Amino acid sequence: MNLHVMLTLYRLMWGICTPAILLYLYLRSRREPAYTKHLAERFGFHSKREQSHIWIHAVSLGEVRSAAPLIAQLLQDDLPLVTTHFTPAGRSEIQRLFPDAVTAGRLVPCYVPFDTDAAFRRFFKAFSPAYGLVMEVEFWPGMIMSCRKRGVPLFLCNGQYPSKSFARDQARFFSRAKIISSFAGVMVKSQLQAERFAQLGVEKIAITGEMRFEQPIPPAHIMAAQELRRSLFGRRPIVTLASVVEGEDTGFLGVISKVQSYCRAQNAPLPLFVYVPRAPDRFEVVAKMIEAGGFAFARRSTMLDAQLSLLPGATDAPLDILLGDSLGEMYFYLDLCDLAIVGGGFCPKGSHNISEPICLKKPVIIGPNDSTIEFPAREAIAAGLCEKLDFSQLADRLTHSPAAPPTEKMKADFLAAHSGSTTKTLAAITRSLSS
Repeated sequence: MNLHVMLTLYRLMWGICTPAILLYLYLRSRREPAYTKHLAERFGFHSKREQSHIWIHAVSLGEVRSAAPLIAQLLQDDLPLVTTHFTPAGRSEIQRLFPDAVTAGRLVPCYVPFDTDAAFRRFFKAFSPAYGLVMEVEFWPGMIMSCRKRGVPLFLCNGQYPSKSFARDQARFFSRAKIISSFAGVMVKSQLQAERFAQLGVEKIAITGEMRFEQPIPPAHIMAAQELRRSLFGRRPIVTLASVVEGEDTGFLGVISKVQSYCRAQNAPLPLFVYVPRAPDRFEVVAKMIEAGGFAFARRSTMLDAQLSLLPGATDAPLDILLGDSLGEMYFYLDLCDLAIVGGGFCPKGSHNISEPICLKKPVIIGPNDSTIEFPAREAIAAGLCEKLDFSQLADRLTHSPAAPPTEKMKADFLAAHSGSTTKTLAAITRSLSS
């Protein structure tokens, strides 16, 4: 079967599966009501805009943070922007990061259309995109072919093709790997990623590095973290468990228990663990698991106000765990700590990005599965800024064999070597459009 037949079957499959997708959104909305709001946007329905827009697709929270420096730069130009997202978290993060631009109509956040030609036809009619930018790995066959059909240049930014996905997609009949060459250009994180896209027939490739190293760091979060540490935690060791996903909780709580037992036996200071689940629908589940484990804990939502200051009457009793039950405050949780442990990689899902702790110059530990963040994880490991451990090694690392922390020069050199991604990306887009 040729590519035309594959795409025809793919579109037919979307038509058949749309009711199941709507059911999924409904079920998710029972925990997060925002999933069924603005449902018309998922079918591409919008009011017609007078100006062409620059379109940026950032599927969820992580991709939005990756795109933030690029969005900030593009807002300085004449054309307005439209951003598309699949999750409510991604959509609301745009409103949080760029409230003035959203209010002024210079930036329109909305849900990405379902991957059908009809939905994208409506979306394109409303916004008349000058070009599109897809962040990271969320490139879909229908999206790519709809852009090609209507002459909308589509670029991949901060791109990567993780090892497992790369091998799997090449073996599948229904595969985005078969239409990657239809991108107008690809901006990737590393030489390894450039080689993968070249293997798939992409001609215009630029190595631009990791855009997440240029995320804006909220000064208020840093100041709040430093004040809370000074006023409440003093010199107590603090470890932040960031972006913990389902399937990792039992392992992490077991590690915390082992570390506490060891510290008590050695009459050593007990570290505070800041525990930040990846998804908001897991906050209550994780709270119950922590409570069932017998740990003394407090929730950020009941301990701190909107400005991250201690609420009146907040407990000053010793805590084992501070549960980070909020969104958009990761820099606060990370700046509190001496050591960051990033979740995802301790189960098959794959590690979440480590750029935020690296930007704050914190030493990082990830789990064994780093295929989702080959860059910058492997470079950071080689530079001595990151370690890759399993749960048993992690417990030992936190008790018996602490590693030497990276020096300030090591941190500064790494960040300097991987900076400038936004400028490189915009230059690559300009070159591709002009040619």
